[in-house]
Amino acid sequence: MIVGTAHVSRSSVEETREAIARFKPDVIAVELCQNRYEVMRNPSKWSEMDIVKVIREKKALLLFANLIMSSIQRRMGDKFGVKPGEEMRAAIEEADKAGIALAPVDRSVQTTLKRAWNSLSFWEKNKFLFSSLYSILDMEEIKEEDIENLKEKDMLTQAVEEIARQSPTIKRVLIDERDAYMARRIVDVEGSRVLAVIGAGHMEGLAGQIRNPLQDISVLEEVPEKKGWMGWILPIAVLSLVLGGFFFRSPQQGYEMVKWWIICSATLSGLGAIAALAHPLTILVAAVSAPITTLNPALAAGWFAGLSEAYIKKPKVSDFESIHEDIMKAKGWWTNPITRILLVVVLVNLGASVGAIVAMPILTRIVLNGG
Repeated sequence: MIVGTAHVSRSSVEETREAIARFKPDVIAVELCQNRYEVMRNPSKWSEMDIVKVIREKKALLLFANLIMSSIQRRMGDKFGVKPGEEMRAAIEEADKAGIALAPVDRSVQTTLKRAWNSLSFWEKNKFLFSSLYSILDMEEIKEEDIENLKEKDMLTQAVEEIARQSPTIKRVLIDERDAYMARRIVDVEGSRVLAVIGAGHMEGLAGQIRNPLQDISVLEEVPEKKGWMGWILPIAVLSLVLGGFFFRSPQQGYEMVKWWIICSATLSGLGAIAALAHPLTILVAAVSAPITTLNPALAAGWFAGLSEAYIKKPKVSDFESIHEDIMKAKGWWTNPITRILLVVVLVNLGASVGAIVAMPILTRIVLNGG
């Protein structure tokens, strides 16, 4: 048996409890990965995170995306008096009270976000970051009945189709892959009466996958390597133009192109740090690192700027404890040291990317005009 929930719906919590009482399962499968399940069990685990380690391991953008999704759900849930994931907590509580085994069946959120990010093109990544920033500053008014409508098949189909139109890659990784993954995990759960508590967005896909589950889901747990040569297209183009200027035109033309490359990338990267309200030293780090890091796909100006901000304004335990309240307001993203560090990483990287885009036509014009 499967219960479809809206994640921030009061009725979903009630439906979950009623389904457990009525069906009397011996195992409850929940749409949680092991890490999210442990955090629900032990909310204080969040405060143990090392933000410097997160940036060093290149997980800042993954954490940022995770918090964006959490922010949207929490703002919606706060409006209707329901915490995000409350139906999952209800399932855990009912399982504890009745001594029912509980099985987290979702794929690791880190794996899902990594697979999604590595599958996006340069343009799709920047589009995603812009959209994420916009979602921080804007929240459409949503009525409670609209959320309940998300559980209706026609609305669900429409929502999934919209995601597919906007970004087939995101839809494939966030929805289709997880449908296949959870279906296999649910089928493999040992128990004669299994109740699955799953988000409504997965109901239709799960129904088909459970009838014919994927035999081996290990491939869905792998993080595909980035296509290394793709990241070198821009650096090679820039270096070709600059070297062409030096050797086939004149040294003056080469220096002119280098000058504009530095101006564009450093200025816009620095502006990104300023927009994040970073420390002056961090702004300098962003500006100095951008002209170099934009020519090396293995590096990013945002990482250096983020590490600078993290060392200068190291977050306290209280900042971790208040983060879920702070992300519910646009201002909170800039006042909480943790989210401000993440904004530094995101905005500096965006600034550096925009700087590279702005610089390319300038360099091309210099070559074509001969100076």
